[in-house]
Amino acid sequence: MPSTSEVGHAKNVANFEDLISVCTGYGVAYNPSNTSITLSALNAVFTNSSTLMTNVNNSSQLYNTAVGVRRTEFEPLKQLATQLVNAYIAVNPGKAKIANAKTINAKIQGTKLKKVKEIITAPSTSNDKIALPTPPAETPKDISASQQSYDQLIEHFSKLVILLAADPLFLPNETALQTVSLNAKLLALKTSNTNFGNAYTQVTNTRIARNHGLYDTTTGLCDVAQTEKVM
Repeated sequence: MPSTSEVGHAKNVANFEDLISVCTGYGVAYNPSNTSITLSALNAVFTNSSTLMTNVNNSSQLYNTAVGVRRTEFEPLKQLATQLVNAYIAVNPGKAKIANAKTINAKIQGTKLKKVKEIITAPSTSNDKIALPTPPAETPKDISASQQSYDQLIEHFSKLVILLAADPLFLPNETALQTVSLNAKLLALKTSNTNFGNAYTQVTNTRIARNHGLYDTTTGLCDVAQTEKVM
């Protein structure tokens, strides 16, 4: 059975080229009645398969590049969001706006704070003093908010940018925190994500085409090779 691993695809094409070389070596003695395995037909299959392999290699390279660019664009996002929220808190825009900014940032970070219920003890019956609330044994840990896809991160960051841009109090001196820079960052995030999606589609399609060219019944490179061997 022919190998269908990434290395195996190339090996199958290379073996087919060797087969053509052997057939060519027979000279005029190689004259099959089956037109699908004549030298011209074999060379056509080889040429097509080689082209399909090249297409996969090229699209894979573009895909890997898109993966790296997107990773680079998104890597500093969480730190940037936290810096923005801290800078926003510093201008004291009000509790409601601060809470909104913190909620958005929690989604960007992938966590949300687990609320602690207030623990109240009953008054002591032995005297008139009221017992103080018992402190929790430990600070509750953050729990996953499960909103960490690239599309969702873009959506969350967009909401944070809109919130900050709409508040006249938010006028940071740091260039990276200013509205123009934030909009540019948002655009870069969207562009890298779109380019990744396009590259993924392309590499998937070229792999499908490659698999058809190499492994389709009767017309695929491997089936043609098997036909030639049994003649």
